Amino acid sequence: MSGGSVDTGGGTVLVLASGNAGKLREFSALLADLPVQVRPQPAGLEVEENGSTFAANARLKAETVARATGHWALADDSGLSVAALGGAPGIHSARYAASDRERIARLLRELETAGTPGTLAGRSATFTAALAVADPDGRTVLEVEGHCPGEILEAQRGDGGFGYDPIFWVPEAGLTFAEMDPELKRRLGHRGRALDALLPRLRALLG
Repeated sequence: MSGGSVDTGGGTVLVLASGNAGKLREFSALLADLPVQVRPQPAGLEVEENGSTFAANARLKAETVARATGHWALADDSGLSVAALGGAPGIHSARYAASDRERIARLLRELETAGTPGTLAGRSATFTAALAVADPDGRTVLEVEGHCPGEILEAQRGDGGFGYDPIFWVPEAGLTFAEMDPELKRRLGHRGRALDALLPRLRALLG
């Protein structure tokens, strides 16, 4: 199905290997300068994320979606690693609980149980984004990672973003991800940093 990768109505089709509406909005904005049509993965397509790292899961998702659609596919596997929790939730960030609200609540409970100091220094964390691009035949051709260090607040701040954004505080900005405007989050965030590394190579690849 590799011949299906080009749509003459608006450039190359790039399928985002995710069903997450927040990720689709964010990636569509981040890729706006490229001559691509960003589309979500087909409804009902499930990918078993059984990799042991963010990078392994990104590769798995990109390759599966590319083979299923016959288009270029971009996959992101990202998550939050908290030092006091031994790196958890890590690759299980999206599956830590059933909803964003419940995931945040569980993380804050786990930190309380771990007996972390009330200071931010005792709640250090890092957001990681691993990106992988697979060609229409399902072969990974590009891989990058981006990181954003921060701390976990004891209470939520801000109403933007998604996932753990309201409790992830970035010292460089003095704001949580949920308090940042899209451009600031793009510049400082893990996904934006990963894309900064990816975009020049992706632009050259897609020509």
